[in-house]
Amino acid sequence: MASAADLREELDCSICLSIYTDPVNLRCGHNFCRVCIDRVLDTQEEAGAYTCPDCRAECEERPALQRNITLCNIVGSFLSTRSDQEETGIFCTYCIHSPVPAAKSCLLCEASLCDNHLRVHSKSAEHALCDVTTALGNRKCSVHKKILEYYCTEDAACICVSCCLIGKHRGHQVESLDEAFKKKKEKWRNILQKLTTKRAETEKRVQRLQERRRKDQRKAARVTERVTALFRDIRRQLEDLEKRVLSEISRQEQRVSLSVSDLIQQLEIKKDELSGKMRHIEELCNMSDPVTVLQEPDTGDLCDTEDTERHDIQVHDEGDLDAGLISGTLHTLSDIITYIDTGIYVQEATDLLLDVTTAGDYVQISGDRKTASCSHRNQNHPVTPERFEDDQVISTRGFSSGRHYWEVDVSKSEVWRVGMCYPSIDRRGLQSVIGYNNKSWCLCRDNNQYTVRHDSKEIQLPGNTCCDVVRVYLDHEAGQLSFYSLCDPIGHLHTYTAALTEPLHATLWLGWGVGRITICGNS
Repeated sequence: MASAADLREELDCSICLSIYTDPVNLRCGHNFCRVCIDRVLDTQEEAGAYTCPDCRAECEERPALQRNITLCNIVGSFLSTRSDQEETGIFCTYCIHSPVPAAKSCLLCEASLCDNHLRVHSKSAEHALCDVTTALGNRKCSVHKKILEYYCTEDAACICVSCCLIGKHRGHQVESLDEAFKKKKEKWRNILQKLTTKRAETEKRVQRLQERRRKDQRKAARVTERVTALFRDIRRQLEDLEKRVLSEISRQEQRVSLSVSDLIQQLEIKKDELSGKMRHIEELCNMSDPVTVLQEPDTGDLCDTEDTERHDIQVHDEGDLDAGLISGTLHTLSDIITYIDTGIYVQEATDLLLDVTTAGDYVQISGDRKTASCSHRNQNHPVTPERFEDDQVISTRGFSSGRHYWEVDVSKSEVWRVGMCYPSIDRRGLQSVIGYNNKSWCLCRDNNQYTVRHDSKEIQLPGNTCCDVVRVYLDHEAGQLSFYSLCDPIGHLHTYTAALTEPLHATLWLGWGVGRITICGNS
């Protein structure tokens, strides 16, 4: 059988080794003081893992603390019924040979009595018994030295009978101590109830703030990952651009160098020819025989300056680096800067829902309104003026200002179009299809070829384009609508610039009766 000491130990927190204060429990069932376990979880939060201090049960997220009301009541009862003598060390006044714990105190005798002496103590009304206390003098009137029996409600003071009859409290509204005691306890119970409610509300606020903190931490982690990927891709693009520019410079330098080398070789030959002619003329000039000199045929202007100038002009024309071509290559930086401007703006992706009232009859919308799928069966949607005739659907929300982006998973569809359109777009005929009118812009995939389309004008994208997840970015004030591939590496595909005159809605088009497109969540 468990002893009182064993039961007492069950009420101790394993962290502070003291009796529970506001006990709470974890999912594993172990109990701790709220303050104690909060401190432990705060320490574990830095390590990124949470475990129970007793059984080491692990949790991926910070566990919610549930108040153990039953244990809290047990602790309260235990504290209120603990042996007073164990706490105060008050002993019987009449047991002079050995100390015996007192059971009651007599206000008249101003003595404490054990159980044996209490049985023989006077039972008259004058001998008022109370719980064991050493402050017996506080239970008597300091003026009349009589037991305090009444409570003056006007002065909020405990008084004796003489205070009521002849003292300064005469004529005041008084109550018996028991009656006033009951009212006071009821008042404190009401206050306790209010404080309990307030603490519960405070606890809920703490939990909401903790959840907010965890949400902010997850958001910061996503933003950190996004920025890291962005700068990694920027570095890759800059390195590729640097290689292309340096390669172009090297190519042009080699071309110019070869041209100059050819000219130098020709001029060296020319120089040797001129040197030979000069030696021959010097020999003629040194001859003394006039007949020989005069019989030497004339060779015209041996210094052919026109031929030399022609070669110099050729070198000048071919010898400069093509600054225009290099500058054009460097203009790719503007695309990178546009990409940085979009990528740096790392607010959460806009949460979009698909408008079921606009979905074509063969377009099935998921329950969470995030996924559009092609169906071979007519969905028999209610006929509405907003509904598209084609396999197309738009979002419920439109944007008339600000910067926004949304992302779609198109990996489950071979043929698709993703973009934005004005709400005034036609709902019937070819003019209703996204990209085939001046009220919509889209990125398309068909036959493994990628294009962008607006007002039936199509622009072919490079053959190495690959998109499983597409980001559509809108800067309404700048009038820019951009498409990005979120495959590795992330790439800017195309940007449309236009004077936007209406709100823009996200638009999905599915082709050939197969596949599905899903709007990515922002959680």
